[in-house]
Formats: sequence, structure tokens, C-alpha cells
Amino acid sequence: MSSDDSAQPRVLIVEDEAVLRLTFAEFLKDENFDVTTAGNYEEASRALDGPQFDVVVTDIILEGKTGIDVLRLTHERFPGTAVIVITGEPNVETAAKSVRLGAFDYLAKPVTGRELKRVVRLALDRKRVTDERDEYAAQLDVYRRELEAIFNSVNEAIVTVDGTLNIRQSNAAADALLGANTGELAGKPADHVLVADLAPALDALRKTLLTQQPVIEFNVEANLPHAGTKVLLVSAVPLLDPGNTHAGAVLVARDVTRVSRLEKELEDRQQYRNIVGKSQRMREVFQLVENVAATDSTVLIYGESGTGKELVAAALHYGNPRAKGPFIKVNCAALSDDILESELFGHVKGAFTGAVRDRVGRFEAADGGTILLDEIGDISFRLQQRLLRVLQEREFERVGDTRPIKVDVRIIAATNRDLAAKMRAGEFREDLYYRLNVIRIELPPLREHKEDIPLLVDHFCRRYNAELKKNNLGLAPETMDIVMNYRWPGNVRELENCLERAFIVCHDSVIFPKHLPPEIQGTFAGALAEGHVDGGDGPSGADPKERIVEVLRRTDWNMAKSARILGIARNTLYQRMKTYGISRENNFK
Repeated sequence: MSSDDSAQPRVLIVEDEAVLRLTFAEFLKDENFDVTTAGNYEEASRALDGPQFDVVVTDIILEGKTGIDVLRLTHERFPGTAVIVITGEPNVETAAKSVRLGAFDYLAKPVTGRELKRVVRLALDRKRVTDERDEYAAQLDVYRRELEAIFNSVNEAIVTVDGTLNIRQSNAAADALLGANTGELAGKPADHVLVADLAPALDALRKTLLTQQPVIEFNVEANLPHAGTKVLLVSAVPLLDPGNTHAGAVLVARDVTRVSRLEKELEDRQQYRNIVGKSQRMREVFQLVENVAATDSTVLIYGESGTGKELVAAALHYGNPRAKGPFIKVNCAALSDDILESELFGHVKGAFTGAVRDRVGRFEAADGGTILLDEIGDISFRLQQRLLRVLQEREFERVGDTRPIKVDVRIIAATNRDLAAKMRAGEFREDLYYRLNVIRIELPPLREHKEDIPLLVDHFCRRYNAELKKNNLGLAPETMDIVMNYRWPGNVRELENCLERAFIVCHDSVIFPKHLPPEIQGTFAGALAEGHVDGGDGPSGADPKERIVEVLRRTDWNMAKSARILGIARNTLYQRMKTYGISRENNFK
């Protein structure tokens, strides 16, 4: 119908004989139809310029153009309108042509009122059914488009498979995750797509198909060629058809990489800044960090390479109200002068060859947070001048631009150079030095606080046991002796790398000297030959087992005192006693 069900059906009668035209109109008006009449094609055309008619009744023979032309015109303008053709000279050819062109019915004169009413009502009934069908199809199309839009707009990757694990459909997020074009995955076997690190997701689909039960939310860490390393929260649920019969399964994967990283960062922050040590020198560092962290003062961290300058800078950031802001790190020694300038301050499009778009610099990225300028002693005089302005005014311009940018950022600098000596030699600006050196934190080299080595060893052993899935692997006593007596020119970082290597190459139940890097083994062998290794306050040159037993006897088997004398942690002492079979009952009561 052209309007709602309560409105009168609209009928157009096209008849060149006035008497018949009026008669047909009266027949239909008796049925409460809204009737319009036309005496020829032109009048019919003008009527069809208005609102849609539900039914058109037209004579074949008209003045000028024929009823066939009215039929064509009606269907051009209103394809859903039913057309009934009437003729006074019926023949097979005319009837066939009318039906071929889409006429609803073909009536021969004389036409009775009953017959006309019957055919018009049939036409209206068919139109009503057709309109309802078209409306239903249109609604289905809208629903389909809405579902497709939702399917492709959600952040979760969604893949549906049939009962034989062939992929039926995938959304845009899944295509992006798997590096596929739209529709490319459809029809492919899932076991050809969900490979390598995604094998657990495939296993979940298989389990769901087998048990017809969901597998809910488990983590999969996958290195994906087109998306990098991702942590995915994966679920698999049964797929039901309209008859509530199992028709396959749906895999849903949510990218939780950022959440996982933030959780890990939060864990790291809760370990008192990841800085390990209990010596007097390190306790002084901790106290100074604690006092300075809450302020916005500029800090200069001095220490040899590998002493933990970046960890101290992180402690200063995360102990400050700025902890919710960004923590940006820049290694000033790793970049050339021009690149470092662009890296620090950003640039505008066209500032130099290759500057194809505007780029935000590290200072701007650190707005509201902290920036660490590592190896600050290696920057040029030109950059020293620009950096001085940022320190004084918290303002700078991007390379190639004249518009000043204001930032609210805390500046921490770190160096392994003697900046005071460089300043006296004219290699570092005096005004910049004093701007940076508001608070100075000096980190001692590891050789000056060796009493922290056992704690550091325990810390790294716990980490690598977990990361490398080792069974509580630790250092043999003779290995610990080497570690304690080595000078560690690379400081804590060298110790960390040394132990990581040892954990990787060790397939024994304990780490022996042979698992240490050759340069450390060689250093110890030379020192041993010259008699420079004493291993603590025990008898010089004694067998490791005898040395431990002697110290235990001297302290009346007090574990804490013995560990301090031996220069090792208490749990390391327990481990050595277990390795050597030392107990109070069996050894020199």
C-alpha cells in the first residue's frame, strides 16, 4: 500500500470513453477506494507525477498513446504498482505483451462491477504482500549492515569456523591481526592460519567443537609477522544456527598488550624502583633519591657505565606526582648532532631533507612528566645553548619553526663523564653545568660495594629462573668466589649479562665457573695463580668447604654472622651447605 493500512487504497482509471470511465470509478468508490480518472495518456502521466497509486486500471485503446504505454510509464515511476489492462478487442498477442510487460491481469470488455472489484482487490492483496516482503527484506538488509558494521568496528578480533575448522568469516580486527585482506580468510582451514604462537587459540577452537562448551579467557603471547608481539586474551565459544544446532565455533581475541605492559610496569614500581643493595653507599643513595623524588628539582646523576643511572632516574620519576605522566629517555651519545636536535625538539615539515611531516620532539612528548638526558656530557656547544634555554624558561622551538612551545617537564641528566673537568677545560658550558647540577647523585661502581653482590646475584637468579623456566638454579660456591672477586668494570649491567649468559648455557644442576664468560674465568685464573683471591675472611687459599665449616665453627653456627663473614647472602650459604653436605651434626660440632 502507498500509505498506512487505515488509508483508502488509491486507484487510477485510464479510459477514453467517458461513460465507462465514470462507471468504473463509481464501482470502485462503492468499495471506499480513492479513485482518480484520466481520459488519455497525457492525463495519466500528469496523475502519475503525484503520489503513488496502489492500482492502475487502463484501457488498451486510447487517443494517441496506448494503454501499453501507460503500463510502461507506471512501472518506470512506481515499480510496485499493479496495472490491470482492459480491452474491447481481446487477442492473444495483446494479452501476451501486457503480461510480459508486467500487467497484473488482462480483462476483456464488457467488464462487470463485480469482476472489476474482484481483480482490483486481488491486485491490492498482492501489492500488500509484496510491500510487506520488500519491507521485511529492507529491514533484514539494514540489520545485516548494522551487524556487519558492529562486527567490523569492535576492537576484538573475531573468527568463525564451521564444524570442520574451515574459516567462515573474520572481522576487520582479525584481518589486521593476521595480516589478511578483507574476506581473504574465508574458506581457509583454521589450522593453516592459526599457526606457531597462535596454536593455543586453535586448540581452544578444537576443544569447543569437540565438547560444545566454551573455553573462556586465557592469555596467549604471540609474535605476529604483521602486528609484532602481542598479548591476546582469547576465548572460544560454540556457534549456533537458527535452529539452535551447533554449527561451528567463534574465536574472540582481545589485544591486552598495553594492559599487560602496564601491569608489569606497576609490578616493577612496587619493588622499590628495582634498585638492589644494602651497603652503606647504596643506603645513602636510596635516602637521597627518597628525599629528592617528590621535588621538581633538576638532578644530575653521575656514575660509571652500568651502575644503574637509568634505574635511579626511573625512581625519581615514579616517586614524584609526575609518575602518571610520561617518562622519556634519550641517549645523547647515540645520535649525531642534527638528529639529536630533531629528536629532542622535534621538527616541522620541510625543515630539512627527509622531513616529510611534522614530528613531536622528546621534550614535547615528556610534557607533564620527566625526561632523562643520558650521556649529557657528549652534546655539542650548540645543543648546550638550546638545552640551557629549556632549563631556564621551559620553552623551545621545533627545528624549522619560530613558534615557541612551552612544556612542563622535569629534567634529569646522567653522565659517566666528569662534567666539572670538562667545564674547566672549556668543553662544557659553565652556566649549563650549574643549571644541571642542582642535585647531584653519585652511584658507586660495583667494586666499591661488593657486599651487595650476593643480593644482586639472588635478585638476578630469581629473575632468570622465572624467565628461563629453570629449576631453582644457583651458583656453585667456587663460582660465587669468582663473582665476588672479579672487579666488574661494567658494574651491575655486566654482572646481569654474565648471569643471563650462565643461565642460558648451563644444563647442570648448578652454575659452575665454566658457565661464566671466558674473560671472567681468565681473570680469576690469573688472580688465583698470583694468590690474590681470598674469598672473604676465611682462611686464605683454603678449600671452599673447609672455609665454610671453619667460619661456621667460629660463629657457633650462627648463619647470619657466618654469611656476613663469607660475604654472601644467607640463602646462598644454605645452598652451599646443601651442595657440600655440611650440617652441624656431621661437621665438627
